Amino acid sequence: MKTAPTTYPVHELIKNRWSPRSFSPQPIAPETLSQVFEAAAWAASAMNEQPWRYIYAHRADTADFQKLVDILMPGNQPWAKNAAVLILSLAKTQYDNGTPNGAALHDLGLANGNLILEATALGLHGHFMGGFERDKAKEVFQLPDNLQPAVMIALGYQGEAELLEEPFLSREKAPRQRKSVAEIAFEGQLPE
Repeated sequence: MKTAPTTYPVHELIKNRWSPRSFSPQPIAPETLSQVFEAAAWAASAMNEQPWRYIYAHRADTADFQKLVDILMPGNQPWAKNAAVLILSLAKTQYDNGTPNGAALHDLGLANGNLILEATALGLHGHFMGGFERDKAKEVFQLPDNLQPAVMIALGYQGEAELLEEPFLSREKAPRQRKSVAEIAFEGQLPE
């Protein structure tokens, strides 16, 4: 685990949340995964719409898991296929009455934030991936037009970095870094 070197004190779960590419072969118990999804279910959402949806498969569920691997971009497949669980997160972009839900992606992000912090508290790690074929996901999973694929998540227990090939090994061992607070938060207005 790589703890974040923060400038200001933050909760240990936030400091310990990390996105590895190396996963151990240890499976995730169904109850543990349900606990992670329960945390997602309790995220805040506009008008309590709860627009998040998840399609997932355990690595042991070979056919369903392979469908998720196959929609990943080639740069993510070599390492993500070793995760215990792959998750496709979706945003329901319309309310039941058909009007657009402009907060759907935001709300899905909150649910994903809850999901990953709960996972971290349970000793799991997740790696969010934007690198997947959204149109292929819609086709493979026969998604209705109002479900937008947003991100995929590789979830599991951390494995040995040395099992990764390059360029993934170097990325795994690189120090963690973030922009400073002064670069992202501005009182009153954005700088010119």
